[in-house]
Amino acid sequence: MAIEDSPESRLRYGEELRSRREAAGLTQEELSARAIMSRTHIAHIEAGRRRPNLEDAQRLDDALQAGGVLVRFLPSHGEGRTLPEHFAEALELERQATVIREYAPKLVPGMLQTKAYASEVLQSGFPPKADKERDALLVTRLGRASLLENFKTPVTWYLLDEAVLRRPVGGPGVMCEQLCHIAELGERRRIRVHVLPFSVGPHALLEGFVSLMWFKDLPPVAYVEALKTGRVLENPAVVRECQAVYDHALGDALSHRKSLALIRSIAEDYEHAQQP
Repeated sequence: MAIEDSPESRLRYGEELRSRREAAGLTQEELSARAIMSRTHIAHIEAGRRRPNLEDAQRLDDALQAGGVLVRFLPSHGEGRTLPEHFAEALELERQATVIREYAPKLVPGMLQTKAYASEVLQSGFPPKADKERDALLVTRLGRASLLENFKTPVTWYLLDEAVLRRPVGGPGVMCEQLCHIAELGERRRIRVHVLPFSVGPHALLEGFVSLMWFKDLPPVAYVEALKTGRVLENPAVVRECQAVYDHALGDALSHRKSLALIRSIAEDYEHAQQP
């Protein structure tokens, strides 16, 4: 029977996997070949940073001839979970990353969203969510901001398309508060923010949301997201390509100082729009 998913259960699962791998005399690389999984994925599972899905657990169990143990004790999100599988995995990695760099093409990234902004985004989803589900998602989204309470870790950079600033989510009041919140985080040096202006024109990074994450003792990963889908990428060559595309776009973006000035200017426009 699967156990409830938690950091502790994932760590215990990882320890069990490592113990069985070492008892079989296999390196992570050798196990990855047998289980048809990347070595990086196995390393993250053993470190308790990732929860394997059922297919992963079955392949690991078969490769190690574990008799079903790695399937039966697979940490489970349970029937009441509200987060999609792909995002739950990315969220756990986000909590353990030492460096995070994100690109947002249309909406303010979740970790930066105010309560009012996040509520508007969650209410706009399709199909509509029941109040209980929406409220649970709101708690999760706002809880992500706790990572920014530590001044140093994770080091966070945000590359925002100008459309993020100008898309009126929830009206002028909501947008003014949201942009001021981002500016305040940037001004007190908790985050670094760069705006990719409309004047740049078409860009390779405009296709969708991208999050790049680095860790203290494991290889970096990338998380990409589109409509109803998301995927954690761990192939080193693919991750390096994502990093290169991000860096290329960053080179065309406004500086941190100029970006904050633009954000403040647009926030003032929203503030004036509220006045009769």
